[in-house]
Amino acid sequence: MAFEDIVYDKSWDGIEGAARVMINRPKVYNSFRGKTVTELIEALTDAGLDDSIGVIVITGAGSKAFCTGGDAGDVPEGQAGYGDEMKRGAEIHRLIRFAPKPVIAMVNGYAIGGGNVFVTVSDLAIASETAKLGQAGPKVGSFDAGFGCHLAKVVGEKRAREVWFLCRQYTAQQAYEWGLVNAVVPPDKLEEETKKWCKEILGCSPTALKYLKSSFNIHSGATYDVETFAFNSVWQFFESEEAKEGRSSYLEKRPPDWSKFRKKT
Repeated sequence: MAFEDIVYDKSWDGIEGAARVMINRPKVYNSFRGKTVTELIEALTDAGLDDSIGVIVITGAGSKAFCTGGDAGDVPEGQAGYGDEMKRGAEIHRLIRFAPKPVIAMVNGYAIGGGNVFVTVSDLAIASETAKLGQAGPKVGSFDAGFGCHLAKVVGEKRAREVWFLCRQYTAQQAYEWGLVNAVVPPDKLEEETKKWCKEILGCSPTALKYLKSSFNIHSGATYDVETFAFNSVWQFFESEEAKEGRSSYLEKRPPDWSKFRKKT
């Protein structure tokens, strides 16, 4: 498989059974554009269906970022919102969540916006001490009311509302204390620790792991239906002047002016 925006290793660093899917856009902090979404779907579909693979690792290239969500600069000229490829983003969440094998997020830097949602939906997460996690949607005229809000089931409602309503960034240690990540290690030990977890998983019965994952997912399965509704809503919202103000302010590096959108019509 030839990819431009990602690197897909079906035998990561010689570990048979461990696949690595890496977003390879470090110059833009591994934000994803439409092409990235399409390639992630292709790689995750293959990894999920390949019985020789027992664990999937998702990460980003370089040391600065895991993934910082959608690339605000990837809006086709003349359009108010993202192109059609980006609208398949919910499929990535489904492929991570319902792959019949564990998925580990190897968080090597900023995990913001859609990147933080990838961490949320992954089965396990191992973070570098330098990682920062959080949401940015409401600050830039966006939201994920599907698996993004599933964060409440991971860290609790009060914390999840804080993350979404304040749009702060949190340290890897804070994320660990909240239960969003499973382990925090020095940056130079991140790959070593993740490979260790992969090998331990590969030492377990694949069928047992598959049924356990299915059972864990029973209570969150309905979230995918909610996400379909939520994503349809957000694409409509992206066409609004309010969403446009969020994107424009971000690209122009200025504070957004939300005042006129608070007025009753």
